[in-house]
Amino acid sequence: MSDQPQQSGPLAGIRVIDLTSVVFGPYATQIMADMGAEVIKVEPPAGDNTRWISAGPSPGMGGVYVNVNRGKKSVVLDLATAQGKAALAALVGTADVFIHSMRGRAIAKLGFDYDAVRAINPRIIYTNCYGYSRRGPQADEPAYDDTIQAECGITHLQRLMTGTPGFVATIMADKVAGLTALYATMMALFHRERTGEGQEVEVTMFEAMASFMLVEHANGRLFSPPLGPANYHRAVEPNRAPYQTSDGHVAALVYNDKHWNAFVEDVKPAWASEEFATLEQRAQQIGRVYGLLGETFRTRTTAQWLATLRRLNIPCSPLRSTDELFENEQLQAIGFFETVDTADGPVTFPGVPTWFSKTPGRVAGPAPRLGENTEEVLKTVER
Repeated sequence: MSDQPQQSGPLAGIRVIDLTSVVFGPYATQIMADMGAEVIKVEPPAGDNTRWISAGPSPGMGGVYVNVNRGKKSVVLDLATAQGKAALAALVGTADVFIHSMRGRAIAKLGFDYDAVRAINPRIIYTNCYGYSRRGPQADEPAYDDTIQAECGITHLQRLMTGTPGFVATIMADKVAGLTALYATMMALFHRERTGEGQEVEVTMFEAMASFMLVEHANGRLFSPPLGPANYHRAVEPNRAPYQTSDGHVAALVYNDKHWNAFVEDVKPAWASEEFATLEQRAQQIGRVYGLLGETFRTRTTAQWLATLRRLNIPCSPLRSTDELFENEQLQAIGFFETVDTADGPVTFPGVPTWFSKTPGRVAGPAPRLGENTEEVLKTVER
């Protein structure tokens, strides 16, 4: 176990003023904190709503909040008051990054749009986290993960695959947008370190997810005239699923020619023939290939298949639950989880998924209670 660590990661010395809530923005700033930045989370008197939406050991310390706000400092400011505005303006003068997730009209009404913040601190990197870009007709529309999953095509693709429109079982849009906000902010910060110039950055859930989804699904729609619909057919093939074995299931991808040839030579399925000899041939009839493989996988146990596939160096995995991640041998071996002492007892966090030889990050410490650091932080800007 560890107390809140002194950070020395690649962002050590960077101060971030964080006016984000829920997951999109806080996930970006959580990573900044783990990478050494001082992240000052400015909350309204009622606190970030995410404090209350999941299991937690004490009021306002729900698991989702605790995880994406670890290592930050909580400062409560009522921005409807002149005193609250003055305190935030003072903090802006000391900061490298200002990041918020309010709608454009709301942040402007408070007096902290980019022009106002730049007037206080010209070198600031100012990141807007929106649902939709201000440059389009949906500017200032509200957005949540579920609505963006529908808007960007996920629910449609799930219908192609399963027959029923559905959400994926993770808040993908929030997290993809959070990672996008992180890299965009870091690029702007890198530019500032080279030139001294601050700038405004805009990151939106919808545009981030449209880009993310169209990496593979743009497919034939990239060309003029279009060569097919905007979906990658292997990804939405109804037979694309874990293979049922004689006693359970296994995930495996017998995909490229090397893996395919090794599988066919070792397993010798009766249906193997020259019509499946190349990746191009298999890709053109992927549903049929998945179906034939499915018949073969039912003939052995999960353990037998895992042994065979691993011997052949074919990607495979048993089906695990998210609970099992906490005991996963690979994650345990690399010390992925970090246990931190908190006022509510020890908390085991999923750790930093990146490695640096010179400036490693680490879990930045416990999440703050509401307003825990208000007095301490405001003292640093008192004149």
